[in-house]
Amino acid sequence: MAIWLAFCLFNPVSALADEDGEFVAGPAYSKFKLTLQSGYREEALGPFYYSQQTTEQSQFAFPPFYCHTLTPDVGWSEWEFLYPIADYRRFGSEYRLQFIEFLTFSGGKSDLDHSARLFTVFPFYFQRRADDPSLNYTAVVPFYGHMENRLFRDDIKFVLFPLYSQTRKKDVVTDNYLYPIFARSRGDHLSGWEVWPLVGEEHKAPTMVTNYYADKMDIVGGYDKSFVLFPFFSKGRAGIGTTNPASTLTLIPFYNKLRSPSRDETSYGWPLGYNLVDDHGKKYVERDILWPFIVSARGSKTVTHYLPFYSHSASGGLESDFYAWPIYKFNRLNSPPLDRRRIRIFFFLYSDTVEKNTESGDFKRRVDFFPFYTFHRDLDGNRRLQIFSLLEPFFPNNRSVTREYSQLWSVWRAEHNARTGDASQSLLWNLYRHEKTGNARKFSLLFGLFQYQSTAEGRSWRIFYCHIGKKAAHSGPKS
Repeated sequence: MAIWLAFCLFNPVSALADEDGEFVAGPAYSKFKLTLQSGYREEALGPFYYSQQTTEQSQFAFPPFYCHTLTPDVGWSEWEFLYPIADYRRFGSEYRLQFIEFLTFSGGKSDLDHSARLFTVFPFYFQRRADDPSLNYTAVVPFYGHMENRLFRDDIKFVLFPLYSQTRKKDVVTDNYLYPIFARSRGDHLSGWEVWPLVGEEHKAPTMVTNYYADKMDIVGGYDKSFVLFPFFSKGRAGIGTTNPASTLTLIPFYNKLRSPSRDETSYGWPLGYNLVDDHGKKYVERDILWPFIVSARGSKTVTHYLPFYSHSASGGLESDFYAWPIYKFNRLNSPPLDRRRIRIFFFLYSDTVEKNTESGDFKRRVDFFPFYTFHRDLDGNRRLQIFSLLEPFFPNNRSVTREYSQLWSVWRAEHNARTGDASQSLLWNLYRHEKTGNARKFSLLFGLFQYQSTAEGRSWRIFYCHIGKKAAHSGPKS
């Protein structure tokens, strides 16, 4: 390391780079071409710095502290700091800044919010400011406030919560007093009240709505439901005014029933006793004892379930099996042209997922073996192997985990480009690095002190960054 630092004081990296602009002196510093896409990558200080530039995206990071990614063609910018402590996303004029999922700033301009700016300290403070003052709101929990399109409701108002609150979801407005004890609901042909958990009821009459294509009217079924000493006794009717009305009666823990033209259910000792389901619409019969421990279904759906020893179920292209759960688990989705299969052993200890296009034959695969390795194969046939893999098996689709943390423990990386045949291998952040590009090969070891290159023009060596020999390629015998 000391030799490399002293040498670089008198020799700029640009002077040491080869004709392709590459210079490998890992793990101190390396610059090299990407194997799986067009562009360059720089790495320095072992796992603690990298930057990457492609035709579509630029990125630099100081793992595990900070990563910034810019995709200018689509106006996308993002950065993370000690993810998930802080992260920022911007798309066009819209942005979102979030701290530990609780403190949030967001804003931007759209047709709906008229350049609204949101600020949240979850769950205590919610604020929105917009160019249109009528869209402004402020909520200070539990004292007083008003919110829109937050917490799964279209509108929320409250005073000294839980003393009083009012929520709206679509056309249904609910007033709560001493939430959740006293409540009154009203809406389009709907009314209801409850003194929870003692008694309550709600009624909605059938209504007519215009369908998606605006060419006819459809019926939205009504319902009646009531309870006494929730959840022990309840009854209700659903689908009123439709061709499939249903009635239910529940008396926990003794009895539960559902009756409708398409489905009948009867349970004794619900939910852990004996259940009988006769689904006339989907054409299967299911019998359960101590659900979910013993389940059997036959017809359009097949289930044999003895938890935790054995299970097999199949229905409509879905298949699921396990043996000695959670030791072995298998899932399959067959919906042509997609055929997706996944095998798991002990949850995340081992996972093997294959997605195949049954028409073209193309497939992609991902294998995780915690904490040893992660392997990818994409639809183009490109392959990548990483050793080790500490968080990736738990967050397989989380880009932030890959960008900020994978660099720290990926002591071995191997990549292969199926289209070009290019390949590369790296050990300990390029302490050893080997590349194959077409007929050319490159080799670097120990901070780049030992380097070898072979091309169509010949072979060359560098030791301590000095050329010590070059041999021209054999051109064949002279005539």
